[in-house]
Amino acid sequence: MADDDDAQFDTVDSGASKTFPMQCSALRKNGFVMLKGRPCKIVDMSTSKTGKHGHAKVHLVGVDIFTQKKYEDLCPSTHNMDVPHVKREDYQLTDISDDGFVTLMGDNGDIREDLKLPDGDLGGTLRSDFDDGKDLLLTVLAACGEECIIAMKNNTGLDKGGA
Repeated sequence: MADDDDAQFDTVDSGASKTFPMQCSALRKNGFVMLKGRPCKIVDMSTSKTGKHGHAKVHLVGVDIFTQKKYEDLCPSTHNMDVPHVKREDYQLTDISDDGFVTLMGDNGDIREDLKLPDGDLGGTLRSDFDDGKDLLLTVLAACGEECIIAMKNNTGLDKGGA
């Protein structure tokens, strides 16, 4: 027992799971599910009839919410599937650094600078709109310890009048 006393804990976690179980038959299109270990949005699902001795099977097709890669899975309808806890939050864009990181401000005034500008069309549009002086709100999706910017919109909620 004396050896156990010098245990060291470098990180502290709430212990909450990143997923929760849900019966396969209860999943719905446009919902979220873990396919091949990745958080996915369900884009198509179909149920096959039961066989002579078998269960009804659910065929799931999902798109990874971060990489947009397509995944498929077949699961008996009575079995449980993992569903990720997905959190969506809007942040105000305050700056884009030269190395591609964005500075975001939350509703409570907290600043975060740990997200990169997304690749592709969204990143290009975001940078050009910001350079044009537009006030932008970015939507950040978080699931399974990953976060990314998935959408942007013009910030219309600001007071335009001076104090």
